[in-house]
Amino acid sequence: MRPGVRRRFVRGRATGCGPGAAARLAALAVSVTHARRLGRVWGLVAEQAAGRGGRVSVADVCAAVVPGVQVTGAWLSAAPDGQAGHLMQVTDEVSRQLAVLQLTLGEGPLLDASASGGPALASDLAGLQSGSRWPAFAPAACRAGAAAVFAFPLVVGAIRAGVLGLYRDRPGLLSDFQLGDALVFADTATMLLLDAQDRAGAGTGPGDGPGGQPVGLVSYRAEIDQATGMLTEQLGVSITDAFVRLRAYAYGNDLQLADVARDIVARRLRLFPDPDLSQGGET
Repeated sequence: MRPGVRRRFVRGRATGCGPGAAARLAALAVSVTHARRLGRVWGLVAEQAAGRGGRVSVADVCAAVVPGVQVTGAWLSAAPDGQAGHLMQVTDEVSRQLAVLQLTLGEGPLLDASASGGPALASDLAGLQSGSRWPAFAPAACRAGAAAVFAFPLVVGAIRAGVLGLYRDRPGLLSDFQLGDALVFADTATMLLLDAQDRAGAGTGPGDGPGGQPVGLVSYRAEIDQATGMLTEQLGVSITDAFVRLRAYAYGNDLQLADVARDIVARRLRLFPDPDLSQGGET
């Protein structure tokens, strides 16, 4: 074969597949990579479930995502319709505090991710950007022991099931690889959470609340819901406004939301309708 002909032949083999075929090959490569990532993530989650001898659940996602994405801790909130949500799982005390802080303060990555339907990533909570975006949450989160927080919505189409939150005790971005894994962990949590909700009416395992939720967290949210319901009657406002008043009282008095709710349910504390008396008083 003459050199000129060979050059044209080689060039033709390299480019003769056309742009459409090249795009299909690229899509196939992405699909294979995603399948491998999904298999690896699911394997980590299943390993957690096997270790405790139970059915795979969102608790296993929370446990597996910590070493899987190389973060310090994680939590999961079930947040239907973009609401603040119910705290379902935590991996440590700092995770619990971060979730409660956002619920109490009404700001933070968790609420942003829930409202927008997209990830909310804060790689340095002590930085100016985080401080201006969440002026109350960012310094409080730093005091709690977090330096970076990443929140991923649990979304399927128009359904918003909750948020998966991650934190690190040192500032720093998630790498592209870690971010990809975190998104797959969030997808896995979404599937398991929706499945657990479907099975909730059929009963749960021993010692578990709805959807495999720890009993302690079930009672924590139940008190908040009960107190909010009582405030709707006492203040003559909607559920949403009652929760805002509950949260404002906790924040204004530097109290835990659950402690305020517990006092209201036990009738040790009463909030009054007049906004000027929003600090309430004991009865």
